[in-house]
Amino acid sequence: MVRWRDNSRRITIPAVVLVGLLSLTGALLLAGCENVAGYSSTSLVRLIDASYNAPAITVTVEGDQLAANVGQGDITLYGAFPPSNNASVKVTNASNNTVLVSSNGTLLGGASQSVLVTDINAEYQVTVLEDQSQPAPSGHSDFRILNQAPSTGAVDVYFLPSTTATSYANAKPVITGLAVGATSAYVAIPSSTLYMIIVATGKTLTATSTTIYVSPALPLVGGEVRTVLVVDPLLVTQPVQVYIANDVD
Repeated sequence: MVRWRDNSRRITIPAVVLVGLLSLTGALLLAGCENVAGYSSTSLVRLIDASYNAPAITVTVEGDQLAANVGQGDITLYGAFPPSNNASVKVTNASNNTVLVSSNGTLLGGASQSVLVTDINAEYQVTVLEDQSQPAPSGHSDFRILNQAPSTGAVDVYFLPSTTATSYANAKPVITGLAVGATSAYVAIPSSTLYMIIVATGKTLTATSTTIYVSPALPLVGGEVRTVLVVDPLLVTQPVQVYIANDVD
């Protein structure tokens, strides 16, 4: 907000007029806090593309473009859209506008949502996820995991202060047995510099395991909210690929 200040002249407002202005201002402020006729707060929407077989895609919401020419692993910034109880979402081939899939979802006013595009088993699907829009509690960071890795299977997720054998030996996962296609709830992690480690469920956590994904050090200071997309690697000799999106900075 920009505040303009003009000290070049002063205008004296009669008391009765001032009272009227204050009353009008109060009424407007109250109206702005309610859902009144002709007024609604916006809905924030972004795209998460987890597709394997889809070409580059364009996505529209209620006919307005959300994203264009994106591919697997792309997570867009949030855009503002009108709230709707039955918003149409259409995914098209970016090169020829062929419709790949269309669906409907709820867009809540004053909230954040993600349009998740998947095609596990070559069946295109669109899911509207409700995102956390408030910061994590002080001293904590909130993480949510989207497992879109069918070849890897169910996964366990750890957050550890180091990648040493000692840390691995004492580690306990914060998310266990997250099935393919599932989305975890947000989990609160005490904030510090941590490593996120993802391993196939049932595998022993060791430094030599080829099924483990180890993130770079994550300097978490508190309040952060993150969504983590897990997909299968392009090469079978690689660990899972991971994309991290900022829900709340």
